[in-house]
Amino acid sequence: MDLLVIKEGFPLLSFLIFFPLAGSLVLLFFHGEEFARRWALAITSLTALFSIPLLTGFDAASTKYQFAEAYKWIPQFHINYIVGMDGISVLLVLLTTFIMPFCVLASWKYIQKRVVQFMFCLLVMETSMIGVFVALDFILFYVFWEFMLIPMYLLIAIWGGPRKAYASIKFFLYTLAGSVLLLVAIIALYLKSGSFFIPEMMWQPYSMTFQVLVFLAFFLAFAIKVPMFPFHTWLPAAHVEAPTAGSVILASILLKMGTYGLLRFCLPITPDATVLLAQPILWLSIAGIIYGGFTALAQHDMKKLIAYSSVGHMGFVTLGIFVLNTRGVEGAILQMINHGVTTGGLFLCVGMIYERTHSRELSLASGVGKYMPWFVTFLAFFSLSSFGFPGTNSFIGEFLVLAGTFEHNIFLALAAIPGAVLAAAYMLRMLQKIVWGGTNNPDQSYLKDLGIREIIVLTPFLLFVFWIGLGPQPFIDLMHGSVTHLLDQFQTWQQHGQVASLLLK
Repeated sequence: MDLLVIKEGFPLLSFLIFFPLAGSLVLLFFHGEEFARRWALAITSLTALFSIPLLTGFDAASTKYQFAEAYKWIPQFHINYIVGMDGISVLLVLLTTFIMPFCVLASWKYIQKRVVQFMFCLLVMETSMIGVFVALDFILFYVFWEFMLIPMYLLIAIWGGPRKAYASIKFFLYTLAGSVLLLVAIIALYLKSGSFFIPEMMWQPYSMTFQVLVFLAFFLAFAIKVPMFPFHTWLPAAHVEAPTAGSVILASILLKMGTYGLLRFCLPITPDATVLLAQPILWLSIAGIIYGGFTALAQHDMKKLIAYSSVGHMGFVTLGIFVLNTRGVEGAILQMINHGVTTGGLFLCVGMIYERTHSRELSLASGVGKYMPWFVTFLAFFSLSSFGFPGTNSFIGEFLVLAGTFEHNIFLALAAIPGAVLAAAYMLRMLQKIVWGGTNNPDQSYLKDLGIREIIVLTPFLLFVFWIGLGPQPFIDLMHGSVTHLLDQFQTWQQHGQVASLLLK
């Protein structure tokens, strides 16, 4: 427990976790659609507002878990309610709290049936997502991890597109399969360590065989969530069929749970297995980058194009994590945030054009630039960010990841570069068709440009595109202490292992 900085007074993390859940319970008793919209917006906005002290009160120089709370839960099984956050999780918590109000706003007119239930699901989702990023007891983490499944399944199954049943069941089964493996790993670690307290499981002298088995269980569970190639096939269907808010939550937050798990658990709990298996995972990341790029290039459905681009972008994140150096890991965490901002903005743009044309086909959206200048302005900047144009947020993240990869292995870095070229190809192709189209564009004169509500939704995303792109240092400073501490411990562990093996000889 000496790794925790216990929060005295107001339990801020618990408030952020359970305030949206409490807000969702109110919707069980009040069924007005307009009330549900306004109530969900108020709850998510207040959650975002109350999360600001996490930023202002965070000590970036400390390597301990801050704002921590610890209470006994089920003592006879060593299960406790313990929450806290460090530089690795603080940005992910803030990303979650600040995106949720815009998911509510994006659904204001898009969702017309079962509005109360939809807003209920959004609020429950927020509780589970924040809980995943701050839980420091493995059972608590697993509860939040599983808790997220049901509302996300319902968002797709009830408010999704024509193939919503197929997409929702595929999402549920894939994620549940990974969750079973995660539970097996948690039980195995408990039997070895006698505790569910996550920091106590880190840097323990587990045998290589045990580490490899636990690592593989962790990796498969989190790789499905990322999703890494070749475990990605649930993602395009889920994105295409989900409502706009569901696609934004999936892309901006849920996928990050997988990469967060890889970074939080695989490196410090199974360090020897991480070194042993890092190389094939790095090449899987490269395969995902290239595959995602080529597949996105072939798409005519805008949502599918952005969904497959996510496979490539998340490949850069896993690449950065497993090069196991500071530049790579910091670039990976920053790219998690960048992907959440940029891809969230792109899905919002697709949802707005879908509300007008009732289609996601590029051919039917061709040439809207003449009639929707505000729309194509936002779309252009998000597209530039998506392929890492200098001055945008994704450029910084990809640059750090590639710099870390060059430091690790020059051939890996060279293999990843075509992924950036492919990203430019498919995003510019989409942008060209939507802005100008060709000589036989459909009649778009009936389309109205973005309204005030839609501009308000997109503007914060665009601000972060340029804020991170032009001034990333505050974001890097937040994570630097925790990342450096993690990698220093990792290097020390490896050196001790090498010394021990030499002494045994």
